[in-house]
Amino acid sequence: MNTNEKQTGAATIPQRSAGVLLHIASLPGKYGIGTMGAEARRFADFLHAAGVRYWQVLPLVQTGFGDSPYQSVFGASGNPYLIDVDRLAAEGLLRKSELRPLRHEGAIDYGFLFHQKYAVLRRAFARFDTSDADFRRFVEGKEFHEYALFMALKEAHGGASFDRWKKPYKLRDEAALQQFLRENEREYLFWLFLQYQFRRQWEDLRAYVNGLGIRIIGDIPLYVAADSADVWANAHLFKLNKNRTARRVAGVPPDYFSATGQLWGNPVYDWKAHAAEGYAWWVRRIRAAFSLYDVVRIDHFRGLDRYYEVEAGAVTAEHGCWRRGPGMKLFAAAERALGELPFIAEDLGQMDGGVLRLLRRSGFPGMKILQFAFDGNPDNPYLPHNIPVNSVCYTGTHDNDTSLGFMNCLPADEFARVKARLRAAMRTMGLEGRIVGRASAVKALRSICWASEASLAVVPVQDLLQLGGEARMNTPAVGEGNWRFRLRRALPASLAAQLRAELASCGRI
Repeated sequence: MNTNEKQTGAATIPQRSAGVLLHIASLPGKYGIGTMGAEARRFADFLHAAGVRYWQVLPLVQTGFGDSPYQSVFGASGNPYLIDVDRLAAEGLLRKSELRPLRHEGAIDYGFLFHQKYAVLRRAFARFDTSDADFRRFVEGKEFHEYALFMALKEAHGGASFDRWKKPYKLRDEAALQQFLRENEREYLFWLFLQYQFRRQWEDLRAYVNGLGIRIIGDIPLYVAADSADVWANAHLFKLNKNRTARRVAGVPPDYFSATGQLWGNPVYDWKAHAAEGYAWWVRRIRAAFSLYDVVRIDHFRGLDRYYEVEAGAVTAEHGCWRRGPGMKLFAAAERALGELPFIAEDLGQMDGGVLRLLRRSGFPGMKILQFAFDGNPDNPYLPHNIPVNSVCYTGTHDNDTSLGFMNCLPADEFARVKARLRAAMRTMGLEGRIVGRASAVKALRSICWASEASLAVVPVQDLLQLGGEARMNTPAVGEGNWRFRLRRALPASLAAQLRAELASCGRI
């Protein structure tokens, strides 16, 4: 590693810059969910006009349990819901009339998508020439072999989780798998077709975005889903029972997000097994992430120093225990294989000396969340004057309420105290602007974010638009109603001009 460059964050953030957080699924459009089509390019044009250098997205993976992008059937997959069907129609794989059942505006309805979009995608596959040379190269590359086989088996088992499959398939009897593949090749190819189309469209979109001078920040979840091709194909790398159910599951103890902790349900890693293989599985996973994104945020970074595990079957995460993670050994293995990589560390949650040392040793910029800053503690690490250059400052993230939702939930006396602290921070930073009501407090929070010393400042699109709690993306520890937020229309040029002026005043253009 180039130590000096790492300490300044130069490997990740070359100069003072700004980003906007908006998941692809949250883009507007007429087919029930945001896609990699025209609206994505229109949003990139908006960022370019505003002088924004980074577009941050959530994991692009095929979602699974709870429709969460942090619970995928395969960690390196692309989400078929994000495929632009207008492009498939333009390529002759769909008729315009076949797109009508997909029309659905407003919040994302995953049940609707499951039934309607897959039906449309299967029609497109029925017209696709699987002997196409480019597709054959994709198939023969085997990058998605385990995923496609897993999905074909899952379909054959009525969608059941793999620990409930017939024993030869669950335990991966090679002869049984080969026979199944011969008998179900068409279904296997359908799932490869989806990944092929996703990858083609994403690479074209990324090239367009990069061509505007904008880099994409993606996300690598620390854990993978229990019912996933990752676990099914690599059972020895996880703490599982012989029947492939989890012995220990991941979560976090009680914190500011949840009084009973968060019980995620993901199987935890057997880090000794990973170390014995030189962290090869993780290296492949990191390589796959950087094939999609320019910069990668490591979700739940603290779990790489010490991680919290709970007995499978526990009702809450209150009675788990801490175990030692791989630390710098994992990053050393990744650097040997892939070179120096631009990471952002999601260093939120219970922090201790060990994870703080790991963050310093890695040199990765950490995250500073302004919604957590104004509690009256002068040593609060999220206060603007405590935010270092080598960090990423956010008003809030996808796990927070929107900033207006946050302000609206404060009782009058608490809001008065937060307002006074915001005013004091603005005076200290030389910022102008009055804070009258809760909406103006959100604008002040955004101004403080842009003016902070952090090399990169990122604001969720909900806070640009000053949307309330109805636009919240995710509520941790709540299993339903998340990940549904969508913009109703493209962002106006007037907002791009306003944002550009804000960024210019803070030297972030």
